[in-house]
Amino acid sequence: MTAADAPPVILVHGTRFSAGQWSPQLAALQKDFRVAAVDLPGHGARSAEPWSLDAATEIIAAAVDSLDRGPALVVGHSLGGYASLEFARRFPERLRGLVLAGASASTRGPWATPYRWVTGLVPRVPADRLARWNDRLLRRLYPPEVVEATIRSGYAFHTLPAAWGEVLGRFDAGAMRHVTAPVLILNGEKDPVFRSGESDFARAHPHARVELIPRAGHLANFDDPAAFTDAVRRFARELPAPCG
Repeated sequence: MTAADAPPVILVHGTRFSAGQWSPQLAALQKDFRVAAVDLPGHGARSAEPWSLDAATEIIAAAVDSLDRGPALVVGHSLGGYASLEFARRFPERLRGLVLAGASASTRGPWATPYRWVTGLVPRVPADRLARWNDRLLRRLYPPEVVEATIRSGYAFHTLPAAWGEVLGRFDAGAMRHVTAPVLILNGEKDPVFRSGESDFARAHPHARVELIPRAGHLANFDDPAAFTDAVRRFARELPAPCG
């Protein structure tokens, strides 16, 4: 793959985080690709913007256009993975490949029940208390170079009920039929909840495969940044050139 053939890469963060979640991947991937990380509505620099899935997909589309290199590889984690699935449905011509990271569980049926409970509970806890708890947790589990950008960017707890309120009940493996590009389902080995539909999602797409990050959990890009980045890089290099 030459530099001219390399797909642009768009990184879409998960629940409560921001573009800062991708600082390890941005640093590593920008050597080989045009790459950008977005803030979804209500998150990071867009904290004041109301959440909607439509707005999220428009932001991803604008990021693809801003790199001016044609259809992109979109990498979405958790909430960002489901937003990326919706982007794939609405803007198939802008998608060259899709990485679903921690986003291969159906958001319909019994699986959604504990998440509905959490979305109702979060607004009852002061945001500053939640932020302190998250800061302590991230600093205990990960080195500063992995999580400090996330901590500096703050957390979007206020957006969580609206975001998951829209995602819950909306996605299952059937969403894969709207994806016209190749798909990598990239999960942490120890992420049983979001791996629960892994096989169904893979079977629902003719050009999807599963790859696991050994010993990693839901935050696989934090648990093993190098392995996560390497998986994205290898997948990007395998993507066929865009038609036309």
